[in-house]
Amino acid sequence: MIYYNPTTITMAITRKKYKNAYIVTVDMGYGHQRAVYPLNDIAASPDGWQEATVVTANTYAGIPKSDRLKWEGSRKLYETVSRLKKIPLIGPLSFSIMDYIQRIDPFYPKRDLSRPILQVKQIYRMIDKGWGKHLIDTLNQKPLPLLTSFFAVAFFAEEHGYTGDIYCLCTDTDISRAWAPLNPRTTRIKYCAPNKRVKQRLELYGIPSKQIYVTGFPLPKENTGSVDLEILRQSLGCRIANLDPHFRYQKKYRAMIEEYLGVKYCDIRNAHPLTITFAVGGAGAQRDIGITILESLHDHIDAGKVRLNLVAGSRNDVYSYYEDKVKELHVDAHHTGKVNIIYAANKMEYFRKFNEALLTTDILWTKPSELSFYAGLGLPIIIAPSIGSQEDYNRAWLHAIGAGFEQEDPRYTHQWLFDWLESGWLAEAAMSGFLHAPKSGTHHIEEVLLKGKRSEIEDVHLL
Repeated sequence: MIYYNPTTITMAITRKKYKNAYIVTVDMGYGHQRAVYPLNDIAASPDGWQEATVVTANTYAGIPKSDRLKWEGSRKLYETVSRLKKIPLIGPLSFSIMDYIQRIDPFYPKRDLSRPILQVKQIYRMIDKGWGKHLIDTLNQKPLPLLTSFFAVAFFAEEHGYTGDIYCLCTDTDISRAWAPLNPRTTRIKYCAPNKRVKQRLELYGIPSKQIYVTGFPLPKENTGSVDLEILRQSLGCRIANLDPHFRYQKKYRAMIEEYLGVKYCDIRNAHPLTITFAVGGAGAQRDIGITILESLHDHIDAGKVRLNLVAGSRNDVYSYYEDKVKELHVDAHHTGKVNIIYAANKMEYFRKFNEALLTTDILWTKPSELSFYAGLGLPIIIAPSIGSQEDYNRAWLHAIGAGFEQEDPRYTHQWLFDWLESGWLAEAAMSGFLHAPKSGTHHIEEVLLKGKRSEIEDVHLL
């Protein structure tokens, strides 16, 4: 395996510089809001709003009832179908229909994929009837660069005459035709792509190459630190100590670790037990896996050798479920920090708590959602079953960069997990994610939005 340092390219674009931008997302699951959370400190709000904050397009104050109902129908459909997936016959059939509509066509053979799909045509029919116009008229009162993590909002901005620059942040390692507008070759929407594959996919969809910036995915600053990534390196140094207890990986790759991580971040004594963070998706469909892990690692947790973070996100039902199960299985552990439930009713507060927990997390166990990009934080990922075709592509990407492993049977976590630790595999996966996944997406996106620079990650994997 060849290791290298990612390099970047920055080119000036003649444009006014800004201190802030409109950061617009949607409240549908976690993916779109988590993607923009790292950009919260540059977010501006329209005049008259109480505070500068990320704008949520489907729930903002003053949203017309007709717009809110359109958004609400889409969100409820997704969450319901995701939860029904486990029900025999009806569940898989319902999910397969939804997944087919949102499918990503095979990349090869390379061909013209610019013809709009039914989903895009339907979005534009609703836009023609005024969907999103109130939001864009509100933002147009004081035009700033606008970046959104959801494609429909970018379409709103273009169709309803937004006068500022429009950017769309792609949130997976590969994307469907739904991300490109009805007339891609003449669009003025610019795209922030997390990797080269997304750039090439957008080009197949008809987006001009000059309008695509390979910025990487935005990771939280509290987990990376400055451009030098000092917080990330410190966390990874501690993590490797827990993931390679017998020094098998560290002895074999000592020179490489010192070169790319830094000598001062090697041989750090860890102050916490092996810590696993299990995160469910926004629909809460995989919460049972977390309890199976808890049951399997029961003895190790009781002995203080393992700490488990169960991520309930912003779902009170998942929090209550975990709370009841933890009390049932580990009454004392829940009060001594051996088992922690991460929950906040407000999603931005949940993201903050989650990112704080990641600073002392050694293994991230999750479905291959947008959290796949968090491999760039030097977190080895145990991959839970995917939900949707875009997550199948994320899974393939994790394997391609060597940062993730498929979960074995969670009932036997107490067996296979420690075999993996014994071998040093998880330490190698942590380092591979650090080396090969983009880490500076937040910095590059801010350079593009605020300073008018073509700021890109240059040396990243194709996939």
